[in-house]
Amino acid sequence: MTIPEKTIYPHTGDYQTIYLNAVIDNPAIAIGDYTIYNDFVHDPTQFEKNNVLYHYPINQDRLVIGKFCSIACGAKFLFNSANHSLNSLSTYTFPLFYEEWGLDKNTVASAWDNKGDIVIGNDVWIGYEAVILAGVHIGDGAIIGARAVVTKDVAPYTIVGGVPAKEIHKRFDEKTITQLRKISWWDWPFAKIQQALPLIQSGDVEGLSGLSKK
Repeated sequence: MTIPEKTIYPHTGDYQTIYLNAVIDNPAIAIGDYTIYNDFVHDPTQFEKNNVLYHYPINQDRLVIGKFCSIACGAKFLFNSANHSLNSLSTYTFPLFYEEWGLDKNTVASAWDNKGDIVIGNDVWIGYEAVILAGVHIGDGAIIGARAVVTKDVAPYTIVGGVPAKEIHKRFDEKTITQLRKISWWDWPFAKIQQALPLIQSGDVEGLSGLSKK
């Protein structure tokens, strides 16, 4: 299951929505097939510049986004260099200005707290102007509400919202969530997903489970 090479725009004549992996070549950013980004304010092809922030090579941190995710306009991913160290008695980033203060250049990274990668699962919907902070992992099928600030991990098929983001409710019961995670339809070949669309769109998890065994 692959998109034709370098297909950027899913809709003819629509230049606000893109297949994200067609415009990203940074090895520290991995985007799954069919994940889309919509931006009606800025050029969506500038996603890395405008939406992936404080992402500097010194930290070796990564942004990983799965397949079939939907990312709304203005969603931001804030990486580790945005986290002023809380181990210091001051929030000022003295190590960053090592020349001014006569500090060792090799200690620059001590100016911030390193919380790790941002990892987004498959089939995740990230709402308008939501903010995802460094170190957060979001499970398959989750929904992030508009302008939510996500500071902690989000379980699969969970809807969160607010500042800081908190669980609103699960999308499905635990049995259905377990089934969907086992099925992992997003890893199927294109033709099989196409065949499954009536089942997916109608919410027929039993039918989808049956198809997964064929």
